[in-house]
Amino acid sequence: MMRVPSVILFDGVCNLCSATVLWVIKRDTRSRFRFASLQSDAARRELARTPSGAELGGLPDSLVLIDRDGIHIRSAAAIRIARGLGFPYSLLGLGMLFPRMLRDAAYDLVARNRYRWFGRRDRCMVPSPELAMYFLDTNEGRNMNQGTAAGAAGGTTPTALIPEC
Repeated sequence: MMRVPSVILFDGVCNLCSATVLWVIKRDTRSRFRFASLQSDAARRELARTPSGAELGGLPDSLVLIDRDGIHIRSAAAIRIARGLGFPYSLLGLGMLFPRMLRDAAYDLVARNRYRWFGRRDRCMVPSPELAMYFLDTNEGRNMNQGTAAGAAGGTTPTALIPEC
């Protein structure tokens, strides 16, 4: 039976979020994850496809993981993603032993300050054509002008900009 990849929705204009997505892709040796920016139509479609998506009351301002168990946000999404990457990252699953209130408070502190600490882009970034297969929103509003993702994953990567963001 073919396994359907889990979907990670992220803030496409956040430098930290974009760098994290590239970090996950590099470590996702089993291709368990696909990605879309929260600002994309693909994100709205993925949430609408999930029964509990309506319960969120619109697009969250949080990392979102959609997997076979449903929708997970904030610290629960981050921990489940780490578990999906295998050893040694799966050890971060031990974070579930902490009360959700404490985990989410730490998550919210970083989320609240992410633009100030890590910066933000004017437009959403989708990685180079070599990585486009991982993204559900690659062809949305694609601007064929190539730019660079300076600061993402510690270097420059060719990117396509999605002007809707």
